[in-house]
Amino acid sequence: MRIDTLLATAALELSRAGIAEAALEARLLLQHLTGLTRSQLVLRGCGPVDERTVARYQTLIALRRQRIPLQHLTGSQEFWSLDFTVSPAVLIPRPETEFLLEQVMQTCGERVLTRALDLCTGSGVIAVVLAKELGCPVVAADLSEAALQVAAANFSKHGVANLILPLCSDLFAALNQTRKFDLIVSNPPYIAEEEIDQLEPEVCKAEPRLALSGGPGGMRCIERIAAEAHAFLCPGGWLFLEIGADQKMAVEALFRSSSHYGEVRVIDDWSGRPRVLRARHASNR
Repeated sequence: MRIDTLLATAALELSRAGIAEAALEARLLLQHLTGLTRSQLVLRGCGPVDERTVARYQTLIALRRQRIPLQHLTGSQEFWSLDFTVSPAVLIPRPETEFLLEQVMQTCGERVLTRALDLCTGSGVIAVVLAKELGCPVVAADLSEAALQVAAANFSKHGVANLILPLCSDLFAALNQTRKFDLIVSNPPYIAEEEIDQLEPEVCKAEPRLALSGGPGGMRCIERIAAEAHAFLCPGGWLFLEIGADQKMAVEALFRSSSHYGEVRVIDDWSGRPRVLRARHASNR
């Protein structure tokens, strides 16, 4: 079978399965399988594909038709222009989290930080970016041991394992309050439990519910962070949280009602939707 015929057939199958970017995903899966670049696939479009490769490719297409995420089939996802290992044990990194980190860099990028904390680290993308961009030690905490294994692989992959301490912890539970952080960043579970089953199959059936569900209304972890984070922040330290687009009013009210935080602001993302909570330890002098 020719490369172009194989790609066209696969794209049609994925489209019929409801995959929005069927042609793109068909190509990415073939690139993953063969190691060829996009240009090489185009240049060799009239060329043949051996039977073994065709069989393996058709298996991948069949799995994608079942709405297994593309990233679980390739084992990777680009984030912050870096390639990260992912698995069903972690959330697939998304552009919203890149926006979260952009806000962190705008506020803290020029500061000298002694220590940062990444809560709910998952695949470790936040911890890696903090370590690489800020050059400071990072504690990367997560409740899931399986997620921490993926994160540790990414720390080594990107050459920052010497700067990052993985820690199995239910939010702040395993942390010593005598250790303070200049910066705490988190993409916590914030989807309302009652809404998860309405999400795309790639999310509700394939990604870890532990990393998705914020309980009824989606605020459970955010409320815990608001109640506890101040005890782990240095005076004047910053807290950044990724939040749901419908949570702005609740999150602002929560943090503004606390005497522990000042300079509370929810920042809209590139599409104009509320996305990032930024707050500062009230003792900022």
